[in-house]
Amino acid sequence: MNTEELELLSDSKYRNYVAAIDKALKNFEYSSEWADLISALGKLNKVLQNNAKYQVVPKKLTIGKRLAQCLHPALPGGVHRKALETYEIIFKIIGPKRLAKDLFLYRKPMKSFTEDSCFRAILKQYLVSHDD
Repeated sequence: MNTEELELLSDSKYRNYVAAIDKALKNFEYSSEWADLISALGKLNKVLQNNAKYQVVPKKLTIGKRLAQCLHPALPGGVHRKALETYEIIFKIIGPKRLAKDLFLYRKPMKSFTEDSCFRAILKQYLVSHDD
């Protein structure tokens, strides 16, 4: 946890955000089929979007691992698309500077999806094309 996140912990709404992320991540533990993963990703997306004002994603390591799991080649395209939506939401929230700093969290799944034009477009939009 960086200093910014530690400072945010004094904000009760941010703590509620962290709790909501934890709850959304629990849904992945109870997933037994691919449709459950899509549902879990949808719930995570909703929490992220509802708290975008913070420009920080708590539990980013765990979220990164779950997203990588959702990009496993054996899973259907619908799960992949939903995971790519989640990446896009995260990239939009954290911005290009944090994305560059946290790129290690997203590197492994990127290797398998860099050929995917959708993922390349997301990367270009949030990492390459920003001047700040």
